[in-house]
Amino acid sequence: MKLNNLKPAAGSTHSDKRLGRGEGSGSGRTAGRGNKGAQARSGYSRKIGFEGGQMPIQRRLPKFGFTNPTRVEYKAVNVASLQAIVDKTGVTEINTETLIAAGFISKNDLVKVLGNGELTAKVEVTANAFSKSAIAKIEAAGGKTATIE
Repeated sequence: MKLNNLKPAAGSTHSDKRLGRGEGSGSGRTAGRGNKGAQARSGYSRKIGFEGGQMPIQRRLPKFGFTNPTRVEYKAVNVASLQAIVDKTGVTEINTETLIAAGFISKNDLVKVLGNGELTAKVEVTANAFSKSAIAKIEAAGGKTATIE
């Protein structure tokens, strides 16, 4: 087998339709584009959301809602995740760098520790926010919490 004798499998390719080559070909005159209108013209491309002149759906539906520009979004990290980090790495101090290294958060994320799961290790946790149940569980295990301002 060589490059010069490669060819597609039999029946897998079709020859192109030769449009606009006279009435006898069956696709002369309008070349399969119908009669007049934008679609019959060369260079036509439909606008995104255009519905043939009918009022488009994004204009038929009303606007609603409100986006608060001062909203602060936290990445939630559960107490169970802290226990998993301690089990895997054996650290006693958990902060944003530790969480980034473990893959729980990204560089610019704010962290809130939530109280889902169990914690048996004594750890010092530094985060942007804590839930009451998370503080209770960390302190019950003998650890400390520190809030980043």
